[in-house]
Amino acid sequence: MRIARFSIDGNVAFGAVEGEGTVESGGLVLDIIKGIPYTDFELSGTKVPLSKVRLLPPVLPNKVVAIGRNYAEHAAELGNEVPDVPVAFFKPTTSVIGPGDAIEYPSFSRELHHEAELAVVIGRMCREVPRERVKDVVFGYTCANDVTARDAQQREKQWARAKGFDTSCPLGPWVETDLDPSDLTIQATVNGEQRQLGRTSDMIRSIEDLVVHITEAMTLLPGDVILTGTPAGVGPLNVGDEVAVTIEGIGTLTNKVIKRG
Repeated sequence: MRIARFSIDGNVAFGAVEGEGTVESGGLVLDIIKGIPYTDFELSGTKVPLSKVRLLPPVLPNKVVAIGRNYAEHAAELGNEVPDVPVAFFKPTTSVIGPGDAIEYPSFSRELHHEAELAVVIGRMCREVPRERVKDVVFGYTCANDVTARDAQQREKQWARAKGFDTSCPLGPWVETDLDPSDLTIQATVNGEQRQLGRTSDMIRSIEDLVVHITEAMTLLPGDVILTGTPAGVGPLNVGDEVAVTIEGIGTLTNKVIKRG
């Protein structure tokens, strides 16, 4: 099931996406969910065309835990070694935006990069999750763009500013709850030109590895997000560019880059 979060007439709700096609092509409708989707829920039967609503970030995470250098070719393209243990960092909630929202080019950077990633959405509070129970705590999967101020990342020892600035974490367009994430095509295009193309099967550490590793240290809450790393091909974004992240079985997340006002 595809679960979207949206606004209509000043109200915010979740809905199940029904029909075929894309956000842009039409033909999709939302069946409004009663309550929130992390527990047992009912569909209201009230349906609205997706073209009549504004899609929001599919979740509002308490925290976004991101993993760096989880694809060997990406580590190599930036001159880095594959780390012995997963490299984890945080992106704040203020970095999260939804499909169609603008990525604001930060004033402290001159080298902004796209990073297409599979995002894992947590469905229940969990800590110290054993490998065999990881599937029980995962709500679903969505597309993410770990937008990075590469020059700031290279000159600052911590990545907080480089990867945590406002609008640096586009998520969407919805959460797919019924998906095997082990071998999916993941790609990024800029202005229609393909930049990144990889498969989730190339991850150094699996989703199970990452959930176990992260929850050894911290409690994850419903709606929290794990970014699983990016394949090779990262590259520059400029003001006016339109960047799209597409993941097989999920859909496409599109955002435009603007000058911070």
